[in-house]
Amino acid sequence: MRLSRLKRLPSRAKRAARYEIHAHWRRQPIVQGSVFYESFSGNGMLDNPEAVFRELLAAPDLKHLTHIWALSDLRLYRAAVEEFAGDPRVSFVRYGSAAYYRALATSQYLVNNATFPPDFSKRPGQVYLNTWHGTPLKRMGYDIEDGALGTANIIRNFVQADYLLSANPFMSEQMYETGYKLTGVYRGTLVEEGYPRIDRQFLDDAGRERVRQRLVDAGIPLGDRQIILYAPTWKGQTFGRPEDDLDLLLAHIAQIEERLDTSRYAVLLKTHQTVHSMAAHRPELARMLVPNEIPTNLVLGATDMLISDYSSIFFDFLQTGRPIVFFTPDLADYAGTRGLYFEPEEWPGPVLMSAREVGDALHAIADAGGRLPEESRERYLSMQRRFTPYEDGGASRRVVDIVFRGVRDGYRLRTDLADDGREKVLLYLGGMRPNGITTSALNLLNNIDHERYDVSAFFAQSRSGVVIAKQRQIHPDVRQFPRVGGMNGAKLVHLARHLDFRRGRIAQHADIPAQNRLWDDEWYRCFGDSRFDYVVDFSGYGPFWATLLLHSPEAQRAIWLHNDLASDAHREVNGEKRMLHSLTQIFTLYGQYDHLVSVSPTLAEINRASLADYAAPEKFVSALNTVDAEHILENAGADLHELTFDEETGSIPDWAELLLADDDVTTFVNVGRLSPEKNQARLIDAFAAVHAENPKTRLVIVGSGPLAGDLEAQAAALGLEGSVFLTGMQRNPHAIMAKADCFVLSSDYEGQPMVLLEALVLQLPIVTVEFASAKNALPVGSGMVVPQTVEGVADGMRAFLAGAVPDSRFDYAAYNRKAVSEFYRAIGAVPAPAPTPADS
Repeated sequence: MRLSRLKRLPSRAKRAARYEIHAHWRRQPIVQGSVFYESFSGNGMLDNPEAVFRELLAAPDLKHLTHIWALSDLRLYRAAVEEFAGDPRVSFVRYGSAAYYRALATSQYLVNNATFPPDFSKRPGQVYLNTWHGTPLKRMGYDIEDGALGTANIIRNFVQADYLLSANPFMSEQMYETGYKLTGVYRGTLVEEGYPRIDRQFLDDAGRERVRQRLVDAGIPLGDRQIILYAPTWKGQTFGRPEDDLDLLLAHIAQIEERLDTSRYAVLLKTHQTVHSMAAHRPELARMLVPNEIPTNLVLGATDMLISDYSSIFFDFLQTGRPIVFFTPDLADYAGTRGLYFEPEEWPGPVLMSAREVGDALHAIADAGGRLPEESRERYLSMQRRFTPYEDGGASRRVVDIVFRGVRDGYRLRTDLADDGREKVLLYLGGMRPNGITTSALNLLNNIDHERYDVSAFFAQSRSGVVIAKQRQIHPDVRQFPRVGGMNGAKLVHLARHLDFRRGRIAQHADIPAQNRLWDDEWYRCFGDSRFDYVVDFSGYGPFWATLLLHSPEAQRAIWLHNDLASDAHREVNGEKRMLHSLTQIFTLYGQYDHLVSVSPTLAEINRASLADYAAPEKFVSALNTVDAEHILENAGADLHELTFDEETGSIPDWAELLLADDDVTTFVNVGRLSPEKNQARLIDAFAAVHAENPKTRLVIVGSGPLAGDLEAQAAALGLEGSVFLTGMQRNPHAIMAKADCFVLSSDYEGQPMVLLEALVLQLPIVTVEFASAKNALPVGSGMVVPQTVEGVADGMRAFLAGAVPDSRFDYAAYNRKAVSEFYRAIGAVPAPAPTPADS
């Protein structure tokens, strides 16, 4: 452990230095008239940013502007550096360097075709233009299965952008509004005026010849041959780690060339930005590889025929009117995993599965004088009309007019994305571990009326498989803001923040200007210009998150109280009050929240009394947790044998075998974390007494936790090895509960235990100890509440065996309607009812 920490020290020191440098420059004045450009994380002077740059550079009225380009390698892209070596207005910085962070923090204008790093946060006075990098054929963002997992830094950049560039109405609607869920939250300007980079394709004969000469100068033996450009997209699971399929590309190109007259046509390869660095090291590709530093659209302007697959490049090429052939040998797999917005039958050219077919198709097009087959021409014209309606060679000028000259009249601008008529709710979900709070949060997100409320979820992005599994369960209508990166700001300010927390002064977060700026900046880094009507800390256990949410712009703010928190704070674990300091700090923030929401009326009364020193009594309200009954019932019907089957051993656990045996043994079940407050030790002692009287009983405890070993030892010491079973964590506890006869809860304390709601949905008879809010946990006439003693729990189990525990009666639909209505009222979205005379 110590060695691994030592190994990490250099990288941690480097990261700390970077943050400190960034913090320094963020305190310096904005340099008026400076423009900072980045394309594909510095992989060349490329794409829309390059087109905007050249338009600005040539504009007589904008000569006062200075221009800074971020490049990942100044030597690799030396041609760009050398081209502007004599222009004092143009300079270059290495991506990720100190100079990079200076430019990012102090430039007036920021232009990017992808995303700035996670620690980027636009400063007041900066103007951010995000151009993106193409009309998508591949599904994007939330339109992809599990797409939300990769959206964190993208959406964070988008909601900070003053301008988002769109090439056409489809891109505006399908990518920005739907694919990245910007409807309801984006407050900037959507500019739908075409793509500046496509202006670069408008080449006269001299321009085409200049491009061809650049290719020759790069070592491509072009001669007077026409260009067939093969431009496949990247493949792989993540954008940053594409698959290396260069051998396959070479084989395909060889097969295509076999069918062509290579004295008339040269097949060139244009790899995606993420693949180029790998391709550049392959000597076999030297004769055909288009250098990364030559803008793609210049090459398209000199291209006679295009071979594409799923790349957005073909949308750009439509403007030329020249033939496109699609080579998609992996179409079935790709469409099935990534997904496509258009079926192949709609594409503007032949869609072929083998390289030889591609060669034959290109040969036929060449013989026809460069004309597509008849069946492809109408599709081509239709897509031209739909996707290149504004590509007239003047998009760069129009974008410069809007962003840099402030001209808006007569242009296609949209500022209405945030105004969709719904109220905006942001919920912090907590750590997203598999526990009651996470279950409650996910259930709530499933039950909120998404036509009435625009809902966003906030949590820390995690690499943990169990956390990601919970993230995948978030309702698809919910926008996700996973927190990536860390707070900006000087280390001394952060030190002061940590010391104030240690000293119990967290409530002063807004009173000290430097710390107030730190928190305000972190809010903006996470949410940009987004605005929410209601901001909810649904976890209620994290001082950092509770403080951050108080820095939202004007909103009603609510924080959840899932338990008797005063008791939580003073509860000892192994002789330590581990939560005392952090909870006490959260208590001091309560006065700054509008609503303090307990999960049952009884619990609200308890918290109102015990936390009276921290907030006014009227702030303490309650809202029952919702329950996802459909999901519970679906889980309950799963095949327990299939769920528990071990491929390695070819068997299932003993406890599963017994549950599936359908014998005459009565099974009591408990589900929960194996920790002191759940007190399964009391349950085992109670079961020992019952089992001694009635051997045809068993106890199954589902869950994991720090007391697993102690509980197993306890059961063994009582001679219960074949009757008490600890299953460990199970991904589907409902299937186990459905096989049991009675649910037993033996906790020392609970707020509103989700597991009781789940047992009610499954119509399990319930025995529960009498914790503070137990009377709110069960519907009238359901279950049995017993004293919090070993004998009390044992008596409850005896009562069930005697048929004296009532069956569960639970109308979960009516219950959820009530619970959701209470949630709306608790956060202030629905006015509280006027007090009746009896209330007053």
